[in-house]
Amino acid sequence: CMLDYINTYFAVFTFYTAMAIEFSGLMHVSYFIQKCVGWAAGKPIQSNEPPKSALQAAFFWFRVVLSAVVLCFSLAVTLEGLFTGNTTMWDGVPNAVAVIL
Repeated sequence: CMLDYINTYFAVFTFYTAMAIEFSGLMHVSYFIQKCVGWAAGKPIQSNEPPKSALQAAFFWFRVVLSAVVLCFSLAVTLEGLFTGNTTMWDGVPNAVAVIL
């Protein structure tokens, strides 16, 4: 654990911001990807944590779904902007190339 590096107010702010983001569930789609990769490899994900209660599991999967919805919405808005040319990409660069870049 690297708690000894939290020795300034900015480090404390950064830590609490990271904890708030983790609690919000905005990055929980990564846990879904982890479970999919474990399932595809045929190996269960081992954890030192006790099994989740029904309420904890429901809250976890709610945050996973919320994270996936936010990710898909962000991707849709980004692609819409790129395909319609609403970017600051150089003039003359086709929209399809802007999407790839």
